[in-house]
Amino acid sequence: METKSNKQKIIHNPIVKIILGLVVCVGTVVIGQEIAAKLLEMTPLEKDYRNLIKGIIVSVLAIGSYKIFFRFYEKREISELSLNGLAKNILFGTLIGVALQSLTILVIYIAGGFKVLSVNPVSFIIIPLTVAFTVGVFEEILVRGIIFRIMEEKLGSYIALIISALLFGALHLPNPGSTFVSALCIAVEAGILLGAAYIYKRNLWFPIAIHFAWNFMQSGVFGAATSGNENTTSLLNSKIEGAELITGGQFGPEGTIQAFVFCLTAGLILMILNHRQNKLVKPYWKKQKEQTAGVVTA
Repeated sequence: METKSNKQKIIHNPIVKIILGLVVCVGTVVIGQEIAAKLLEMTPLEKDYRNLIKGIIVSVLAIGSYKIFFRFYEKREISELSLNGLAKNILFGTLIGVALQSLTILVIYIAGGFKVLSVNPVSFIIIPLTVAFTVGVFEEILVRGIIFRIMEEKLGSYIALIISALLFGALHLPNPGSTFVSALCIAVEAGILLGAAYIYKRNLWFPIAIHFAWNFMQSGVFGAATSGNENTTSLLNSKIEGAELITGGQFGPEGTIQAFVFCLTAGLILMILNHRQNKLVKPYWKKQKEQTAGVVTA
């Protein structure tokens, strides 16, 4: 019995659970992506459409592997990917992402640093649409669905939010043009905002929609660099220049002071709502203390 108990403790250890979840989801996506790419190369489809299909396949694999693995591992329904309220979560999240990115670009425009050179055909948004959709799903599954959610169960909402946000920012350090400041901006803008969004809805579709809309508007509509990555095709052929504090320089608008302020404000508003609506999770030691106090009082 003792041996079985020890095995159960290891299996349900949060760190073990996070590692196994990441290995399963990342492994499934990487293998599936390679197979899909090989098969799609045999088709007469143009590259953009092959990438679109590959992006959809990657997203389905990320969601599917997450749902199957954690349904088996945690023996529960995966409510954070429930289709109930799907349209509302996606619409609400998309509006927030669009608004925040538009405000960020508006500041650059007011400062004289954003100029539209031409408007491209609508077909130019296929690549950035695919990339934004795939990245939004994949990163939210890994960071909010696995890392944040599992840490929150033990460490509580605040500590899990801080750790996952810093980790998310650190993951962007290898990107071209990245600096400590830009990584910190990502940690606050995306890490805190998207973590707070997950807590608010307890549903991954909401932060996925915010993440997608932010990236798509940035690269697919306004033609700006996203997290230092090379520009893809976009609806607007634009020129961004000026002080790095306002434009983000090579890293893109995510590294700007206004993006930091706008996204932090949105994140704090969500956290205030989370606090008022009792949606925050307490760390396990506080739960134990309250349970002990309850037993003593009884």
